[in-house]
Amino acid sequence: MANIKSAKKRVLIEKERRVQNNSVKSEIKTYIRNFKDALATDVEKAAEIYKTLASKLDSAARENVIHQNSANRKKAHFAKLLDNAKSAK
Repeated sequence: MANIKSAKKRVLIEKERRVQNNSVKSEIKTYIRNFKDALATDVEKAAEIYKTLASKLDSAARENVIHQNSANRKKAHFAKLLDNAKSAK
């Protein structure tokens, strides 16, 4: 544990941010799982979930929870999956 008061405060703040960041990442993973499940059954529902997922990824990237390139890469990957599912149908 840190000895300096400001270092102790940083430890507490980092803990709070870690909890918040993990919550955001978990939410994104849930939307990804829902998107993949919907993609297998209902393409229209998957398209709606994709919009929300893209928004959540952009928000997480803006807040520096995940890297911007990672968010863009995931959005492109899921958009491609969605397009392939639409064209196959």
